[in-house]
Amino acid sequence: MSKTAFIFDLDGVIVDTAKYHYLAWKKLANELGFEFTKEQNELFKGVSRKRCLAILLDIGGIEATQEDFDRWMREKNEDYLSYIEDMDTSEILPDVLKVLNYLKDKKAFLALGSASKNAKPILEKVKLLPYFDAIVDGTDVAKAKPDPEVFLIAAHKVDTKPENCVVFEDAVAGIQAANKAGMTSIGIGDAKTLSEADFVFKDFTEISTEFLERLTKAR
Repeated sequence: MSKTAFIFDLDGVIVDTAKYHYLAWKKLANELGFEFTKEQNELFKGVSRKRCLAILLDIGGIEATQEDFDRWMREKNEDYLSYIEDMDTSEILPDVLKVLNYLKDKKAFLALGSASKNAKPILEKVKLLPYFDAIVDGTDVAKAKPDPEVFLIAAHKVDTKPENCVVFEDAVAGIQAANKAGMTSIGIGDAKTLSEADFVFKDFTEISTEFLERLTKAR
């Protein structure tokens, strides 16, 4: 029987780096002469950096050459990296460590499946990198969520069948990707927004060890 693998998204699931992405996009928008709101930032959840910039420019009615586009992508990322420079373990979301420790004790496989191209440095800063048996980030995938590629690569890396994988996600596109992959999907956030998930919890404080125990049983 195959062991269960647990695949975690990063932003909004393990740490809240969304606020830093927002600050970096807002700074770029302001430099280009328009406002960018937190409500508009919701459109960026689970979306690749390139697609985010395309949406931002559409919001501002800005046309860009390829040279402009590439430069703004770099500038946004440099600003974002400066914001996350001082991240530490205090940035880990509530009870994430409890869940990771429980699953490690159960000898489950743990993988990260994130669109972020900065996943490894962030995990290093919050001292969670050693928990993961595999990391799949934006540098490893060609297709963004809701395509299941990121999760299928993660399953392959830990040598586990998709049907034996459980995905924790906070974005609709991520839940759809997990469902397309044939994995158990667990939404972290608003139940109404994440209604396509198999299970939804406001955050990890609502997840009991009994629930995790059931999930660790090989299916």
